[in-house]
Amino acid sequence: MLEGKAVVGETDMLQTMQQDALNLASKALDFFDVTEAIDIARFIKQEFDRTHGPGWQCIVGTDFGSFVTHCCGCFIYFCIGSLAILLFRGSAAPEAQENQFSALEAAKA
Repeated sequence: MLEGKAVVGETDMLQTMQQDALNLASKALDFFDVTEAIDIARFIKQEFDRTHGPGWQCIVGTDFGSFVTHCCGCFIYFCIGSLAILLFRGSAAPEAQENQFSALEAAKA
């Protein structure tokens, strides 16, 4: 595990789910070297899929930008040392869902 404590930047998760994310990140860092970002992300994503249902996405690194649409209550961004972790369950934007349903209705007609 990296020295230091996890620092949560942004989240809308319940406290119990946040703690689960932090614990999994700590566990991943026990298994993998900090340079193995893909393995860390895979581990966290697969564990969250298993325990909280499918559809989770995880991004791990030291320098990245992001702009994502997520399900309400399913987003956390935190850092452990210099390693940043973004974990979220993806969601289509409401406009995209409406357009998808409109296209389906038009196809049925």
